[in-house]
Parts: sequence; C-alpha cells; structure tokens
Amino acid sequence: MLFSRKDLIRILWPLFFEQILAVTVGLFDTMMVSSVGEAAVSGVALVDAINLFINNIFAALATGGAVVCAQFLGAKDEPTARNAAGMLYRILFLISALLTVATLIFRPGILSLIYGRIDADVMENAGIYYLLTALSYPFLALYHSGAAVFRSMGNSRISLNVSLGMNAVNIAGNALLIYLLHLGAAGAAIATLLSRVFGATVLLLLARSRKNPIYIERLLTFRPDMQLTRSIFHIGVPNGLESGMFQFGKLLTQGVVSAFGTASIAANAVANTLVSFEYAVGWAVGIAIVAVVGRCVGAKEPGQAKLYTKKLMGVSCAAMFTMSLLLTLFAKPIIGVFHLSDKAADLALTVILLHNAFAATLWSFSFTLPNSFRAASDVRTPMVISTVSMWVFRVGGAYLFAFGFGLGVLGVWIAMMCDWVFRAALYIFRYKSGKWLNAYKTPAPQKTGRGSS
Repeated sequence: MLFSRKDLIRILWPLFFEQILAVTVGLFDTMMVSSVGEAAVSGVALVDAINLFINNIFAALATGGAVVCAQFLGAKDEPTARNAAGMLYRILFLISALLTVATLIFRPGILSLIYGRIDADVMENAGIYYLLTALSYPFLALYHSGAAVFRSMGNSRISLNVSLGMNAVNIAGNALLIYLLHLGAAGAAIATLLSRVFGATVLLLLARSRKNPIYIERLLTFRPDMQLTRSIFHIGVPNGLESGMFQFGKLLTQGVVSAFGTASIAANAVANTLVSFEYAVGWAVGIAIVAVVGRCVGAKEPGQAKLYTKKLMGVSCAAMFTMSLLLTLFAKPIIGVFHLSDKAADLALTVILLHNAFAATLWSFSFTLPNSFRAASDVRTPMVISTVSMWVFRVGGAYLFAFGFGLGVLGVWIAMMCDWVFRAALYIFRYKSGKWLNAYKTPAPQKTGRGSS
C-alpha cells in the first residue's frame, strides 16, 4: 500500500487546521469590521465574494500543478516534478499580476456591473476594500503555488504553520488598524495584504530547500517548458474554468441578495462566513485526495486510488456531519457576536439551519468526491457537471425562488440545495462507473537538467 493509516493522518490533520485557519481570516475581517457598522460589513462581504472568485481561480490552477507534481512523484520522476513546480510558480504569478492591473483599472465598473445600485456608504467601503486587497493577488498566487507543491509531497504541515503565521499577522493588523487607528474597511484590507505577503514570502523561502523532493531555484530565470505547461493547463484550466464559473455564478446570486437591502446583505455575509467553517473540513479532505490519488495513478495503482477515495470520503462525510451539528447547536449565540440588527440576525439563523440540514449529508459528494476525478486527470466531466448545475440550479433557481416565488435571500439558499442534489447524484454515478480511472495517460519521459526549476 502506498499510504498507511498513519500517513493519511499525517497528511489530513494539518489540512483540517489549515483550512479552518484560512476561513478565520475572513471571519475576523467580518467580526472586526462589524464594529464600524453594517455598511462596512456589507462592503467587505461584497468584495470578499469577488476575491473568493479570484482565490479559487488560483487554487484551481495550483491544484493542476499539484496533480502533475504528485503524478510525477508517483512515477518516481523527481526532476520533472521539480520543473513542473517551477512552471506552476511562474504561471500563477504572471496571471495574478495581470489580474491586479486589470482590477486597478476597472474596479469601479466591476463593482457597478455586479452589484448595481447599492447604498452609497456600502459602495464606498467596497471600493476601498477592493482597491487594497487587489494588491495582494500576486502574493496570494505565490502562496497557493507553494502550498500546492508541499501538499503534493504529502507535507501539509508546512502550509499549516504558515497559515498560523498569516492569521496572527491578520488579527494583529486588524486590531491595530481597525480598533486603534479606526481605518474601517481599509484597515481590514491592509491587514489581509500584509498576511498574504508574509505567507508568500515564507513559503517561497522554504520551497528553496534541497531537503525537499521538490525544490525551487532560479525562479526568475524563465525557460518555458511547453510539455509541462500543457500538463498543468490540461488539469488546471478545466478546473479553473469550473471554479471560475462556479464563483461567477455565486457573484450573480450575490447580486440577487444585494437587491433585498443592507440587512439581507449582512445576514447573507454572516451566514456564508459561518458555514465556511463546515466547508473547511471538506476542502481539507479534498486537498488530501489530490495528493493521495494523484500519487496512486502516477504509480499505476487504480485499485488503491479507488480504495483511498472511499476511505477519505468517509472521513469527509463524518467531519461535515459533526461540523453541521455543532454550528446548528451554537448558531444563535455566534450570530450575536456580529452586532446585526434583529431582522438580519433572524434571517442569518434561518438560512444557516436550512443549510445545515443538507450540508451534513450532501456537501462531500458534491465537492470532495470530484477531486478524485481531477487527481486521475478526469477533469472534463466535473467541469461539465459543475457548470450545468451552477447555471441551471444555483443561478436560475436563485432568480426563480427569490423573485418568482418571493422568498428573497432564503430562495437563494434553497437554489443552492438543489444544486447540491444534482451534483451529488451525478458524481456518485461517475465514481461507481469507474470511468474516471481511465483518463490518466502515462507522461512521456523528459530530459531535465539539474536545477532547471
């Protein structure tokens, strides 16, 4: 067996804590900014939806690189794995730099296009927060690159330790800039920027160590390797398109929410922040699946790939059930921390309870399971299923339930549940068919020079 139970635990437990820590960055931003008022909370929340879109694009492309690295490690081709890692860093940095420039130029138009007519004070906070967080995109891309490379080696402890440092920087920055200097949304954005600079720098320095099976050197020397670039894009681009479509659909539903006023925006923001803790444990298992199943298919062990998928899905389902139960029990007092109006607090509680009834059983099959397909290079099927489900059920359903049936924000969340049901049914069918294991093609051997990464 490629992975013992101890190996899986060593990979999983840092990922659980790391993903929860990643969520707390947004949580502390929302909680600390809430002291300024609902307009600041709403402005930060609206931009965080856009930033989550960007973040997930980087994470999706990084997953493509992680899969390629893991597959080459499984095939015991470490030099090519190192070259793939170097290409991943360069590709993501270039994309992030272009996105930053585009955001700085088109920022006002983007906010107006997505959210239309929102209160002036909400738009002002959103504009400030968006401007400053856009500067962090290159550092966020470098962080995702480094974290993906270490996870592909089965070393998830490194990215956990870096996440601890990032959270410490973010919380300290928020305390100083929001509470002491009274910078509001700008303070939250600057703290987030500093935390991402810290994470990217530390991971990049650690990635240069030759003690790692995959290490990075001479990163500024760019020598394109088209075969590796195609391999990364073969997985990363469909994954990125899928994630991009998903997040764009969520932005459209966020636009639906914004039509119902500041209280609805704030309630939706707080609910999304809290349920993100549930998703964190599922994402952690999904990240582990990429490394584990990727290594199995690289080693030409499809039976083990299927076995480890079953084991890790069991972990994901159990973790999601536990987290959903805990949030259901403590939702009301936690919502009270956010200083919402009574109307917003009651609405946040309602959508959280509805959400948890479905998340406990369906979420893992909708979002964790397809990572096994991606790790085996089966990327087109998840992309098609996700795109169809997003536009038909989540986006179309949101408009139908929110406006057609007059359910408001609650209708947006009902549409999300319909999306999950559709995804889960098709992904389970795909897994049982076994066709996802036929997508991997053994890469041709490459001539790689020492230190070419």
